[in-house]
Amino acid sequence: MPTYLLTDNEKTVTVEHVAGLPVRNPATLAFARHYGLTVATCLPADPASKGSEATVRVAKADLVPTETNLREGYGSFAELETACAEFCEQVNNRPHRVTRRPPAELLAEEQTRLHRLPDHPYTAAFGVTRRVGQDTPMVSFDSGQYSVPHQLGGDTVWVRRHGEQVVIVACGAGGPVEVARHRATTPGSPRVADEHFPPAPAGALHRAPRARTPAEHAFVAIGDGAALWLAEAAAAGASRIRAKMADAVDLARLHPPAVVDRALGQAAAAGRFAEADLPAILAHQAQARTGPLARAGDEHTLAQGTSGWSGFGAGQEPGR
Repeated sequence: MPTYLLTDNEKTVTVEHVAGLPVRNPATLAFARHYGLTVATCLPADPASKGSEATVRVAKADLVPTETNLREGYGSFAELETACAEFCEQVNNRPHRVTRRPPAELLAEEQTRLHRLPDHPYTAAFGVTRRVGQDTPMVSFDSGQYSVPHQLGGDTVWVRRHGEQVVIVACGAGGPVEVARHRATTPGSPRVADEHFPPAPAGALHRAPRARTPAEHAFVAIGDGAALWLAEAAAAGASRIRAKMADAVDLARLHPPAVVDRALGQAAAAGRFAEADLPAILAHQAQARTGPLARAGDEHTLAQGTSGWSGFGAGQEPGR
């Protein structure tokens, strides 16, 4: 079983010391068991047992700008990661001064003696657990808020920092899946992706009538025009809406319901909600269907003409 060396002054490794012996962190031991590792703690500043000082020295000399020992020479953490990958590719493919063979070549031989890793990673590798809000699909991490798909409302997810990004992972029946990735933010500036939220509800400005009483059912059953009339009349604060609805139902019994529904739709569009508006619109529609009233011309009039008066007073002297 491979040995995993960790410094014993790291709180992730030990929780306390008893008689000079480190009491190991249970979470670290669970992680080691998952991957088949043996954890061996060592004292800080002890290169003979730890051997990590050489790694730090290489990083300072070849990766991080030596003048400041900071990463100001890189535009982002991703650029530093790329530099690390390029450096490893370079040194692992050139002969080592002791073995005279490239480390990549030796790794191919060593893999035959290494055990296979588990199919699924240990959940601690995903970061810390957070519960997704039931109503708002957001999680809090490092004083910032980040959105996740709304289907995960109420579920537990894992959140971790990766460079300048925050990665969120959910574990389902098919294993761990990355469900969101955001740039790290600061308090008061949440990171939100529109696709993580469900379609917005209709809201108060777009509420459709929902009939509850028999009278309301009878009115709404007239058609879409009736529903539009009710919504517009309520928004306009019209008076005696229920009485006008009952009158419309009576008119729908005397006229085809489609005709009354059309009249209600026209009344809603024109903002006409007075008592006589609906009957007036129905009368106008009826007149439009039958055409204007027929009027007889002069050539077809039944009135007597004036031709009989043409000879009146003929042969008489003026003034008589």
